[in-house]
Amino acid sequence: MIDGQDRRLLTRPAEEVAPELLGSVLTCKTPEGTVSITITETEAYSGTADPASHAYRGRTPRNAVMFGPAGHLYVYRSHGLHWCANIVTGTDGIASAVLVRAGRVVEGEDLARRRRGETVEGPRLARGPGNFCQALGITAEHNGADLLAGTSVRLSGGERVPAALIQTGPRVGVSKAHDWQHRFYLAGDATVSAYRLSPRARPSAGA
Repeated sequence: MIDGQDRRLLTRPAEEVAPELLGSVLTCKTPEGTVSITITETEAYSGTADPASHAYRGRTPRNAVMFGPAGHLYVYRSHGLHWCANIVTGTDGIASAVLVRAGRVVEGEDLARRRRGETVEGPRLARGPGNFCQALGITAEHNGADLLAGTSVRLSGGERVPAALIQTGPRVGVSKAHDWQHRFYLAGDATVSAYRLSPRARPSAGA
C-alpha cells in the first residue's frame, strides 16, 4: 500500500511501484458524488523500454503525462470505448506508469452501480480498467491530475497487503511483451479481472 503522502514512493520504476499500490485507494469527487475504490490489480508499463507501452516510440501530445512528474494521472481512451487510468511513476522526464486494472468499491457503491448498471454485481463494479474508470467517474478531464495534491481525484492509504497475498503474471490483452510478469493482483480476490491472451500475442523476450 502507498499512502499518497510521499511522492518519493512513486519515483521508482513502475514494476516496483505496481505491487505496492495494491490496497491503496483512489477517490474521485464529481458533481454526482464521491466514489472510492481500493486497488486490487495493476500492470506496470516501462515507457520507452517497453514495447507494450504507449511511450515506447517517445513523447507525443497523447502520452506526455507519462513522462512525469510522478503522482499524476494518465488517462487514455481504449479502443474508442473506455477510459483507462494510469498512475505515473519513475523519474521526471522518463516515461513510466502503472495501469489500474481492477478494484473494490469502498465508498459510493450506489453511485458506482448507477454508472455501471443496476444489475452489475458488487465484485464486477470495478473489474477491468474500463469498468474501474466508469465506476469511479474518471474521464479525459482528469488526465494530468495530481493524485497527491489535487482535489477531484486523490490517491490515499487503505489496506496494507501482505506480500504472500500478491501474485504476479503476464499482462492482459496486449500483443507485445505480453508475457512480461508485470501484472500484480490479490490472490483469490473476486474483483480481479480474468486473464485473456491477445489473439495477436507472440512470445517475446523481457523482464
